[in-house]
Amino acid sequence: MSSELPLTERAQHLLKVLVEHHIRDGKPVGSTTLSRNSGLKVSSATIRNTMSDLEAMGLIHSPHTSAGRIPTQKGYRLFVDSMVAVQPLQRVELTQLQQEISGQEKNTQEVLSSASSLLSQITQMASVVMVPRHERVTLRHLEFLPLSEGRVLAILVTNLDEVQNRILQTDRSFTESELRQAANWFNQTFEGEDLELVRSRLVTELERSKSEMDEAMQQIVQMAQQAVTSGEPNRDQMMVSGRSKLMDYNEFSEMDRLRQLFNAFSEKRDMIHLLDQCMEADGVQVFIGEESGYQFFDECSVVTAPYRHGDEVVGVLGVVGPTRMAYDRVIPVVDMTAKVLSSALNSMG
Repeated sequence: MSSELPLTERAQHLLKVLVEHHIRDGKPVGSTTLSRNSGLKVSSATIRNTMSDLEAMGLIHSPHTSAGRIPTQKGYRLFVDSMVAVQPLQRVELTQLQQEISGQEKNTQEVLSSASSLLSQITQMASVVMVPRHERVTLRHLEFLPLSEGRVLAILVTNLDEVQNRILQTDRSFTESELRQAANWFNQTFEGEDLELVRSRLVTELERSKSEMDEAMQQIVQMAQQAVTSGEPNRDQMMVSGRSKLMDYNEFSEMDRLRQLFNAFSEKRDMIHLLDQCMEADGVQVFIGEESGYQFFDECSVVTAPYRHGDEVVGVLGVVGPTRMAYDRVIPVVDMTAKVLSSALNSMG
């Protein structure tokens, strides 16, 4: 427990009851409801005072003139870190996961698709499953060689041992030394990254830094952008299931918010980038609201877990839903789905 949150045992208990009640009913929780459900033999005045303390700490707040309170993002974080009692999966759900994800007749894509569909079906939220890294197109190496008349030969090597040669037209001539430095910068910055993410980052980098870059550096970024943009389109790198289920939650009743979220699922780049950051995580990770770092998830929680092929983490899966989700149930479902998917991939060799 953080020293910034010197919660008494009573305050912790009341916060836990309040969060659980709000998750279940989706309504602000008042002191009368807490008094009736907390099991504490204290006066209503004591409960009201404790709620005022929790509000002053930024753990709960009143959404309008109602006397009830709901958890803040900070309150949910404390709840998830310290108070959630994870429920084991029911045997029927575990059997369903094992039977429908595994299967000798299935190829990798079918196994991933089954995992994505089941994850959404069991949690009643949107699910995402990354395609295994070894089946995705990532950058291994880029080299630039000077040609005549302001042209540059870009040699792009991917993790699939594909070598792609592209002739780029530039506005000025570059020396062999300048091109070597440009390639070194590019490889140090992007080696091992998904080509789709590299494309996205280069566009962002160029737009954001035009005023800060000298002309030569802008040319280098533009060359790199041309080198990774042309050629064969990338295969699909993420499976999404159950987006429409989010429409059943009051939290997503505003069409602008829902449209922004659906666009993020469709474009996929930012979502893949978030999941890529979870590759090194040890077990389940929970991003609540703004913790994801992406504005379209500000009203969401994202629960992820890595999955393996052998001893290597090759991908991440997860669910996206409202911050008011049943974490005690969602966390073990995501965790077990990742384990069953790992087992299925390993059995395929």
